[in-house]
Amino acid sequence: MKRRNFISATAAGTASLISTSVLGQKVKNQKEFKLKNNINHSVCQWCFNHLPLEDFLKVLNELGIGAIDLIGPKDWPLLKQYNIHCSMCNGAEISLTEGWNDPKYHETLVKNYTAIIPKVAEAGYTNLICFSGNRRGINDYVGLQNCVDGLSQILPLAEKHGVVIQMELFNQINHPDYMCDSSLWGVELCKRLGSDNFKLLYDIYHMQVQEGDIIRTIQEYHMYFGHYHTAGVPGRNEIDETQELYYPAIMKAILDTGFNGYVAQEFIVTWEDKIAALKDAFLRCDV
Repeated sequence: MKRRNFISATAAGTASLISTSVLGQKVKNQKEFKLKNNINHSVCQWCFNHLPLEDFLKVLNELGIGAIDLIGPKDWPLLKQYNIHCSMCNGAEISLTEGWNDPKYHETLVKNYTAIIPKVAEAGYTNLICFSGNRRGINDYVGLQNCVDGLSQILPLAEKHGVVIQMELFNQINHPDYMCDSSLWGVELCKRLGSDNFKLLYDIYHMQVQEGDIIRTIQEYHMYFGHYHTAGVPGRNEIDETQELYYPAIMKAILDTGFNGYVAQEFIVTWEDKIAALKDAFLRCDV
């Protein structure tokens, strides 16, 4: 066989095998949705807001998924009704861009978090999200100290109630000017605060875009990570073969650290069957 013909035939055959393999995996995943649950699975509700929250909770019940992310106090009674845990609470923050790195927001933030921390504990939840905010010309070192000064005012209350404040890491493509855009910056903040009740929400998608080296970072700094979010790179879509991250290996690395918190799916769905995409993602992470 001539080399050119061989390469063409091989490429076509390989493409066919890959296509069949991917399709077969998706079909298999939909027929055999049974989880090992070595990973504590969760999902961010906003990614599936084509469904009313109550309908989505019914879906999670059907799938045997016991947690959901980024729900505020007004909807906690509904979660209780369906026995779904809020694995990451929100409702105390001002916005993604107005956060703890700027002292002018401290008064409002302290008031908000002081009010909601006891409510989180009373509801039986643990994690409460927070954000650094955008730089707006603030030096990273100054912003770091500003975060320390502000968060130190609420951490004694969080410690008293067993609530963990978690700051999310973002990339600069999707969130230009956001300060907590580096694992090392976030880790330094954790070290300066010196409290088990402050952790980082390590968003795997954001950190792959921003800095890469996901598994080594998890292995080295896992003690500072209290929660994980997923999504595919590029595009923040499904975590299947269309993207560059191999989530089974990442989940294995997370498990190897002894992590027993939650991993929440946070991808923007492109499949026509959105729940099928969610099931597929859970299975890929269910190592």
